[in-house]
Formats: sequence, C-alpha cells, structure tokens
Amino acid sequence: MHTHHNHSHTPLKGRNLLFSIVLNILITASQVVGGLVSGSLALLSDALHNLTDVISLVISYIANKLTGKEASTNRTFGYKRAEIIAAFVNASTLIIIAVLLIIEAVKRFFDPQTIQSELVIWLSAFGILANGLSVLLLKKDAARNINMKSAYIHLLTDMLASVAVLIGGLVMKYFQLFWVDSVLTFLIAVYLVFVGFDLLKTSTKMLMLFTPENIDIKEIVKEVHKVAKVNKLHHIHVWCLNDDELHLEAHLDFKEDVTLTEFNIVLEKIEIILHDKFGINHVNIQPEYNKEDPKDYIVQD
Repeated sequence: MHTHHNHSHTPLKGRNLLFSIVLNILITASQVVGGLVSGSLALLSDALHNLTDVISLVISYIANKLTGKEASTNRTFGYKRAEIIAAFVNASTLIIIAVLLIIEAVKRFFDPQTIQSELVIWLSAFGILANGLSVLLLKKDAARNINMKSAYIHLLTDMLASVAVLIGGLVMKYFQLFWVDSVLTFLIAVYLVFVGFDLLKTSTKMLMLFTPENIDIKEIVKEVHKVAKVNKLHHIHVWCLNDDELHLEAHLDFKEDVTLTEFNIVLEKIEIILHDKFGINHVNIQPEYNKEDPKDYIVQD
C-alpha cells in the first residue's frame, strides 16, 4: 500500500526570478567580453561563476513553472528529477572548466600579461550592483524555499567574488601587479571546484538512489518494531526523488494474519512515525504473513 503526506509550498515569485536571470545573463555576457578584451582571467572565472548561477536560476524558474504539471501514464513521476540531472551536468562541466582555468592561471602567474584594469574595475562594479539587486529580490523567497535559498546563497557569493575582482583591478591599476589576476583566478577556480564537487557528489547520490546521509535504516526499523502486531520490517529502500520528496518502500512481516482494516491502522501509525521522526513523506509497504522470503533489512534483488 502506498501513501504520502502532501506538502504545501508557498508559490515563488516568478517575476523576481526571471528578472534575476536577465540580470545575471547581462553580467555573464559583459564579463566574458570584458575578460577577453582586457585579458583578465579573473574576470572570465567570475563570469563562469555567474554562468553556473544563471543555469541554476533557469532550472529553478522552469521547475517553478512545471510545479502544477501533472504526472502521466508514461511519466509517472512527472519532471521531478529534472533538477537533479541538470545539477549533475552543471557540476561536471563546472569542475572541468574550473580545472582548465587553474592550469591557465598557473601559466599566467609565471608569465604575467598586461591587463586593461579599467575595464576589470567597471565590469566587476557592475557585477556587484546587479548581483546585489538579485540578492535583494530573492531574499524573501529564500526564507521559504530550499531551492531559492540555494540560488540566493550562490548570488551572494557571486557578489563577493566580484568584490575580490574589483580589489584586484584596483591593485593592478595603481600598483601594476598583474600577477594578482592569476592569483584571483586560481582562488575563484578552486572555490568553483569545491562547490562543483559538492554538487556533483550530492546529485550523484540522488541519481543512484542512495539512502540520504541523515537517514539511519536501523533506527527506522527500531521505531517501526515498536508498533503492535509488527514482526519485522525488511527489504527496505529509502531514497530522495528530489529535494522535497523522501520515499520509503519495504516489506512488513506481521506476527498474525491481520485484516486489511487492521493493516490500515498499523500503516497509519507507521506513516506518522516515519514522517515525524525521519521526514519521510512517501511510504509504500508490502504486508506479509508467514511468507518464505529473505528477512534482512537490505536485500540485493
């Protein structure tokens, strides 16, 4: 039997999100052009950082629009895992490009090139203003939605990265220390690898249907076994469908041959335990009595 607890989410302000996307596209495009013209790798690496956030914001916007779209017979989960796939692809490309930037930054450090610092200063200042405006626009939504909170934090770090590039531009202009550009590029790229690897690890675990790190299977079994008439919970699978939905499916062996009405009562008690103590909101349990099958917690099919 399958049941689930519904979650009511406050609708996101699509207009604010769309405006933030447009702003960040402008930032990214101007920084790419400016980086190529000025010769600043730091500006290009900051542009890469902004590009990842554009993708993240676009995904959030599409997900917001698809929220009301119902599942169908050939898409029984709808589009709920699209965000995870996009995050995996985004993280993979982010790491590859960041590593290439690190290699180039090391080369540039030993062979510094003259950089048009004026352009770096103006474009980084534009990045600070535009990202700052995006942060203000998304602040309220970030307090209510985990995806928006993630976008909000990324935009905040973008703004801080632009501040670092601005400082670097000022140092290059007034002190002619062009190697600073390579150091900033290296630091931003290392940060991108760190962020990208964390996102890659998280999305991979979700795609592989791994048990979430905050879930203790043995603790679940221990709590479920406290319910009257339950013999053994086994053949357990727990996984995240997306950020909002945590699923459990398992076999439940009973001590006696219960009726369907009795099973429903037991199931309701188990659902409350799983939801309140473990945050599991989709439960699918197969009832059994005297069935000859493996009774281990985890059974390899």
